[in-house]
Amino acid sequence: MATVVPLAEAVAELVHDGDSVAMEGFTHLIPYAAGHEIIRQGRRDLTLIRMTPDLLYDQMIGMGCARKLVFSWGGNPGVGSLHRFRDAVQNRWPAPLEIEEHSHAGIANAYVAGASGLPFAVLRGYRGTDLPAHTANIKPITCPFTGEELTAVPAINPEVAVVHAQRADRRGNVQLWGITGVQKEAVLAARRSLVTVEELVEELEPRPGAIVLPGWAITHVSEAPGGSHPSYSAGYSTRDNDFYLAWDEISRDRETFVAWMKEHVL
Repeated sequence: MATVVPLAEAVAELVHDGDSVAMEGFTHLIPYAAGHEIIRQGRRDLTLIRMTPDLLYDQMIGMGCARKLVFSWGGNPGVGSLHRFRDAVQNRWPAPLEIEEHSHAGIANAYVAGASGLPFAVLRGYRGTDLPAHTANIKPITCPFTGEELTAVPAINPEVAVVHAQRADRRGNVQLWGITGVQKEAVLAARRSLVTVEELVEELEPRPGAIVLPGWAITHVSEAPGGSHPSYSAGYSTRDNDFYLAWDEISRDRETFVAWMKEHVL
């Protein structure tokens, strides 16, 4: 059952050097507060997994947390490249970064397979792309019933999944709504999980379209108001578009980036 603990305590217990860590959220409910705590605690050699790595993973890569990135799209949404990500791949700064690139459908299906206790996922994706030539974890597979050639990807079972949500009750049941991605699947696929929330409440009130993650599926819950900034939490905050624009300049230069991180995160 989930326990409610302070964020620093949760990260210290759950995230270890060398872990595979999935931090999900699709334009919305991105767990920045938790990612910043991982940076502050100096975690290293992480395999970072995310369907759409954006500014948070750019920060974590630039601060030397990552050894490998498993992803299906990476960029500063609506702005351009992730300069710290690019620098790590092209120039090995601050450390070499291995990449494993998939499609959105491939990552989503891999989480579902992990959550279902299956060794791999099967889909029709990847055909007509050059991703199989560059990613070892994409393999053709023949349907035993129809003979159709499909694609298989291994299940994703992170050591730790981290997501942000709007509310949790004091028993550790979590409620999230709005634009959702693969948060539920990532949590169910992971060995350990952390959910940061905007607020703790006595009782979760039903909401149309809301997802409830039961406390038995979660390791720790931590209260972190504003924990998705500069992304947003529907019903609590709005997206800080100015910050996404500003990040393009902040992150271009190594010294400017490090100075900003020291001032605002460390």
